[in-house]
Amino acid sequence: MKRLSLAIVFACCLLAVAAQPYDFQNTKLKDDKRVELFLKHLTLDEKMMWMSPMLGTPRLGVPITGCYEGLHGLALGGPSRHNGVKTIDGREVPNDLPTTIFPQAYGMGCTWDRSLIRRIGDIEAEEVRWYAQGNIARRKGLVVFAPNADLARDPRWGRTEESFGEDPYLVGQLSIAMVKGLQGDHPRYWKTAALMKHFLANSNEDGRDSTSSNFDERLFREYYSYPFYKGITEGGSRAFMASYNCWNGIPMAVHPCLNEIARKEWGNNGIICTDGGAYAMLVNAHHYYPDFPSAAAGVVKAGTSQFLDRYQPYLKEAVEKGLVTEIDIDNVIKGNIYVALKLGLLDNQCPYASIGKDSTAMPPYEREEVKLFVREVTAKSIVLLKNSPLSSGGALLPINTNKVKRIAVVGPYADQIVYDWYSGTAPYENTILKAMQEIGREKGIEILFAPDNQYGRAEDLARQADMVLVCTGNHPYGTNREWKVCPVPSDGREANDRHSLLMPDEDEIRRLYSINPNTVLVLVSSFPYAINWSQEHLPAILHVSHCSQEQGHGVVDVLFGKVNPAGRTTQTWVKDILDLPHMMDYDIRHGRTYLYYEGQPLYPFGYGLSYTCFEYGEAKVLKQDKQKVYVSVPVKNVGSRDGDEVVQLYVSYPESQVEHPKLQLKGFERVSIPAGETREVVLEVAQSDLTYWSPERHAFVPENGLLRFSIGASSADIRTTVSLSR
Repeated sequence: MKRLSLAIVFACCLLAVAAQPYDFQNTKLKDDKRVELFLKHLTLDEKMMWMSPMLGTPRLGVPITGCYEGLHGLALGGPSRHNGVKTIDGREVPNDLPTTIFPQAYGMGCTWDRSLIRRIGDIEAEEVRWYAQGNIARRKGLVVFAPNADLARDPRWGRTEESFGEDPYLVGQLSIAMVKGLQGDHPRYWKTAALMKHFLANSNEDGRDSTSSNFDERLFREYYSYPFYKGITEGGSRAFMASYNCWNGIPMAVHPCLNEIARKEWGNNGIICTDGGAYAMLVNAHHYYPDFPSAAAGVVKAGTSQFLDRYQPYLKEAVEKGLVTEIDIDNVIKGNIYVALKLGLLDNQCPYASIGKDSTAMPPYEREEVKLFVREVTAKSIVLLKNSPLSSGGALLPINTNKVKRIAVVGPYADQIVYDWYSGTAPYENTILKAMQEIGREKGIEILFAPDNQYGRAEDLARQADMVLVCTGNHPYGTNREWKVCPVPSDGREANDRHSLLMPDEDEIRRLYSINPNTVLVLVSSFPYAINWSQEHLPAILHVSHCSQEQGHGVVDVLFGKVNPAGRTTQTWVKDILDLPHMMDYDIRHGRTYLYYEGQPLYPFGYGLSYTCFEYGEAKVLKQDKQKVYVSVPVKNVGSRDGDEVVQLYVSYPESQVEHPKLQLKGFERVSIPAGETREVVLEVAQSDLTYWSPERHAFVPENGLLRFSIGASSADIRTTVSLSR
């Protein structure tokens, strides 16, 4: 009995020790102190494990969490194909679990709507937690690779679809919104961790593993790094991915700016990871290091804290050879531990920890309000590029159901939603044809369909119809399973730049138009096209990006006037590929983007039409303080339809001795205005954005003298100006 009593006492002591929380779990301590305490519990091997994308140490009660792609919805698997099969590097794999799929980032950018983007991030974060903490998905992750803060400086870039656009202010604002949506508004914990891609100047795919993006410090500060800077300092992101390329000859995975600027100046005390394969490229493509241990040491010393490659044996060898120390490893993995702490993995207090635990609850992607929101986002992303009056009077759009009784719907993207390389799989797909058939039944309109013009079948339908709807554009990954193959020159994707801006189906459109002049182009694309013939001849053109599960409803809502379109272009659509500088010329001052382009574009930056008209009154500077300048302008809807107007404010410096772009976007608001009513729109311009980077002073310097605020409906449609001297 005495032995039994001693055993019981000993067991109770063990339980008491086990129940005693680790010191790093004390939430009363500051975050940095908790990180330091956790670090002391790790062995060297465990520390090296923390340099992988799998955060966690189960031995210490910290569960493993990984990462997910999430550019326009949670992607639980690899690239999707319409036939229900997923492919990764050419291998077929089982289709992944359903998630809510929004339009591509390119389409999301066309909404010019911060609050919309923030809610997209919140819905995605909800699904991330749902799958990461439930018992459904095999792979768990709370770090989300989004948003893409890269700038789409050239429409030939194969990954244009992943970017919000070409302008640093617009992309910065939308990146802030996406980060805040993904991370949530709790004062201590994040819903997910937003890891921005790809730092930086990563906008050529051909040769990206070994090329250098060359430009000066001012362009670095004012253009290429600006969205990342804002995502960190205003959005709150504490993670980003270094890109494959070099900047001025130094690979980004080991560039000194990671430590000196991103960490020390901007305060990114979290994750900096390599891109997938970038570590090996340091040796095999850039030839920057003689061997892998040297490269591993270089990565760590540069402040990069995660490898997305096989790295452990080489990092261990680097330690053994004295190329890198345990202290060096400690310094970089503190950021990874900090991210884990913010995700609630180091304690049991996270308010988001219960999401997904109730197996009887309705999944987020099945909720009706989520489906309706995707429909709203899709409609708001649509850009009406042309809608000319007909000879018979009035415009072709919105469709007049009293006159149009038979519509021919044709084209490869009429009855399929094609996912891109970083898409998840939607729980359902509402195609344009399906939505047209729905409204056709409702309105008594006959819908005819041909996927193409083989045997002249589309032409036959055009003869029978009152109106033709042509749904065509690019294929998001080139209709080919091979990694570096895009059979169509105007297609593009990751690892493939575009080599043409011409739309392959424009000749077919010409034939249909010759038969039926009431032909509308629905351009379903990830990129701009040089559609000069279509712009000159077709009565109506609208643009929508790929991937949205509600693509059909979004398009049809605009076609029939349920939604008044207000999407705006986020890139300059040039008329000819010859209007573009050399692909590898990263100095945008040489005529690139609306900031420096001197030609006449097909569609300017910020452009988009409406079914109503807006008049702008006189702009006024209301006030200014140390943080902002407040500019107001009355905008009246003088048409007969309610609608949204995207009011855009551009800044110029007519008296400056410093070179500036002719116009720079520094404020915008998407505003709903009922027919016949006026809204006083107040645009807030940050004083920090009325500056330029001075390499001599190594700082942003306020631009004094005369400031001109130009306000209008696009960069080429200025309606009113007001000046301010300071």
